[in-house]
Amino acid sequence: MGKRIACACEDVTLDEVRRAFALGLRDLESVKRYTGFGTGPCQGKSCLAAVAAELARLGATPAEMAPFTVRPPLHPVPLGALAALDPDALPLDGTPPQRPHGAMPQAQPLPARADVVIVGGGIMGLGLAYELCRRGRRDVVVLERSYLNAGASGRNGGGVRAQWSTPTMVRLGMRSLEIFSAFAAEMGVNVWFRRGGYLFLAPDGGHARRLEQNLRVQRDLGMRTRLLTPAEAVEVVPQLDAKRFVAASWNPDDGVVFPWPFLWGYAARAEALGAKVRTFCPVTGLELAKGRVRAVETPHGRVECEAVVNAAGAWSGEVARLAGVTLPSHPVRHEILVTEPLKPWLGPLVSALGSGLYFSQSQRGEIVGGIGDPGEPPGMNSRSTLRFLVRFARALTELVPITRPLRVMRQWAGAYDVTPDNGPILGAAGAENFLQLSGFVGHGFMMAPAVVERMADWMTGRGKDEIFERFVADRFSRGEAVREDFIIG
Repeated sequence: MGKRIACACEDVTLDEVRRAFALGLRDLESVKRYTGFGTGPCQGKSCLAAVAAELARLGATPAEMAPFTVRPPLHPVPLGALAALDPDALPLDGTPPQRPHGAMPQAQPLPARADVVIVGGGIMGLGLAYELCRRGRRDVVVLERSYLNAGASGRNGGGVRAQWSTPTMVRLGMRSLEIFSAFAAEMGVNVWFRRGGYLFLAPDGGHARRLEQNLRVQRDLGMRTRLLTPAEAVEVVPQLDAKRFVAASWNPDDGVVFPWPFLWGYAARAEALGAKVRTFCPVTGLELAKGRVRAVETPHGRVECEAVVNAAGAWSGEVARLAGVTLPSHPVRHEILVTEPLKPWLGPLVSALGSGLYFSQSQRGEIVGGIGDPGEPPGMNSRSTLRFLVRFARALTELVPITRPLRVMRQWAGAYDVTPDNGPILGAAGAENFLQLSGFVGHGFMMAPAVVERMADWMTGRGKDEIFERFVADRFSRGEAVREDFIIG
């Protein structure tokens, strides 16, 4: 009997939809991310009804079948046509995303108590739950306000690197790369990890000197980073216009991953070890007494606990305020796009310093990338803008002219969790058992595996890494912040 196709664009079968449902992924957004249906050129126009009908047959509720957000552009648009527009004539606010109507899907029952409650079901929260369970702390609950992969962990470009400017960040990056490379075999999930390297391009002498300074730090710690001339960089990526930069930095051990499976892998293994992961369960209150958090409140019940970890990413400030804590961080929108697939030609992830442009090629051939916008105001904003498409198209087609005919298939937006020094916020804040795991700007995904190992060690009495002394929330008021300036996008 032949397979029954649900999504022709992505070759997703009804059996895969049933398998996702059996794993507890009942809402359309979660099934979309688990199977990939609706992410192709038709944006779900030809498959949404069939998948929704199958979920209804399996027992999904109307709330679980709320249509997912269709990403702009409505039709594929060539980068060359976008580059011809004036980005400064276009608004920053963008098009509001489609919002499902009606009730949210019902969360699973909550336990009355737990040793540790982790707020946030991104890679930080799920990774920490897994590492705690590995160390014997099995009474762990993860609370996610939406579906898995709804936040920054499911909206990033997938770049993972160790090219940083401080020894601490380099060490974390190197350890995370080790974990990323072994993740598929250890977790039994394909994460499409590949080591193509990161190629940083310096547009002028000032940026070139920064690369030289970073090189010394990286080589001292055993990295294989090399400084390249424009001619040598073109040997790595022949399609680059060498007139657009004066020097480059390349570490062949950096890489790119597909972000979504990491969350499925961490969640599945954490639950297998005893953790409870609850989606569509926002935290609405924190009960405090005698300098400690005693319980977490949600619309679906109350959980008493010994410790709370705030791993809510761009929403961490909101969660902290429930405990009377003001974190020195704020969300900032970041937009990304994906193009139609091409025959593979791009090995590394390329980042053009100065403009904030970065892009890589997926194993399926799409170009995935983004670009920073100095005009972007702080605030939670998931709208998509034509301004972003134009700015990205101009920067990419100038640097890589062969991309002009390439068509943009879809775009989306997520939020960086930005601190004044671009460093994370870790350790206790306010209550002694209210632990912070946030503030990673745009590099939380790539740092998470190494950071959650260290945090789990600390929480289980296996030693306290220096990052939990260095990156505490009150370092700003004490004047001890050290700025990490090697942020891209």
